[in-house]
Amino acid sequence: MGSNILTLCYLIASVTFIIGLKMLSNPASARKGNLVAAFGMAIAILGTIFLYESEGEKLHNYAWIFGGLLVGGIIGTLAAKKVKMTAMPEMVSMFNGMGGACAALISIVEFNHLYKGIEGGAVSAGDVQPTVLIIVLGLIIGSVSFAGSMIAWGKLNGKVKDFSFTGQNILNLLLLAVTIGAGAYLVYDPAQHILVYAILGMALIYGVLFVMPIGGADMPVVISLLNSFTGVAAACGGFLYDNKVMLTGGILVGAAGTLLTILMCKAMNRSLANVLIGSFGGNKAGGAGGSKEQGTYKEISLSDAAMVMSYANKVMIVPGYGLAVAQAQHVCHELEKILEEKGVEVKYAIHPVAGRMPGHMNVLLAEADVPYEKLLEMEQANDEFKTCDVVLILGANDVVNPAAKTDPASPIYGMPILEVEFAKTVIVNKRSMKPGYAGIENDLFFQPKTSMLFGDAKKVLQDVCAEVKAV
Repeated sequence: MGSNILTLCYLIASVTFIIGLKMLSNPASARKGNLVAAFGMAIAILGTIFLYESEGEKLHNYAWIFGGLLVGGIIGTLAAKKVKMTAMPEMVSMFNGMGGACAALISIVEFNHLYKGIEGGAVSAGDVQPTVLIIVLGLIIGSVSFAGSMIAWGKLNGKVKDFSFTGQNILNLLLLAVTIGAGAYLVYDPAQHILVYAILGMALIYGVLFVMPIGGADMPVVISLLNSFTGVAAACGGFLYDNKVMLTGGILVGAAGTLLTILMCKAMNRSLANVLIGSFGGNKAGGAGGSKEQGTYKEISLSDAAMVMSYANKVMIVPGYGLAVAQAQHVCHELEKILEEKGVEVKYAIHPVAGRMPGHMNVLLAEADVPYEKLLEMEQANDEFKTCDVVLILGANDVVNPAAKTDPASPIYGMPILEVEFAKTVIVNKRSMKPGYAGIENDLFFQPKTSMLFGDAKKVLQDVCAEVKAV
């Protein structure tokens, strides 16, 4: 009876995962989708704790189980409540790494159980080879995901710098080949107990070397890829325990992460191999068009910027990481409302890789209650820039750089961008003329129709709002 109820719990949880993931595809239903999936996970966890049986015995050590749930729940809740939106990508990377670490630890624990059985003569090595294969896959993928995610976390918060050396890609491939070879030998002869720890060490080192040389501008792609790794590792745990809900959840995460990785690469017009090997945005990044010399830029005053926007018919706002750093999304929404009161049409242009992870800008603006219908994807926005009187760029850089279309010498050449240069007037808010996240200068800033409005995004927008009201 208990096993039937547990199966039903797993079925309900699996269905809620699928429904929740579907709801996440729309900003209006994303919050509810998250809650639906969390509800399903709670059912699966509680069902496992109270209903799971193995050889007629239920789980015990409830104090340890609920103690772990309590500690993890408190840490997760506090971390989620205190994290700033600018730090959300690194939190996602860290939490994703924890999932990979769990998969790796599960693999080690379960292999030790099997090894004791082999050593004691309870099972033969040949009988457990399929199980060892799953264990090895979970160990390698989980370890790479954990180590890589920790490096990505360090890069996102600025504690880890890009690092590469001549022949690193060859070394990485050799290390991966040796790791896979050791795993294959362990599957062939599970009695070689020490190999499991050698595989763990090599997989961790590979995870570090794998992410180290990849430039900061490629971190959204790397996070998506590592997320898919964690999903696959979790699915291996589902196979290992014959647990349908772990299998379903892992497959969904793995598939979603893989699709998102493909979409990110498409948005940057680059192959995954180019992202992983090319080190775009890293130490090799040069100037905005190779050796091309830039002209001079011009500045615009707060009052002139307010005047231009107040008498415009259509204003398009392009949010970037500078907006997130300044926590200026609420003031930006206030400017939008003030302009609309004056009869100005205001919309937002969102690039797929704006910010530090997919959807970063959408979440920021949703937090400020910006209507979803005002958020235009890149293709939609590019169709409207030609009819736009003013484009206000708030901290975005690489995603509006025309060099991506015009300069084959640029490291971002071929990357689809927001074609803001087709608007009548372009106003760019930045703290300084420093290059963006990809480490290259922006041709847009030196064009005749572009004016620079320097300063912290929040302070500048507050002043602009006051000026617009006075017009």
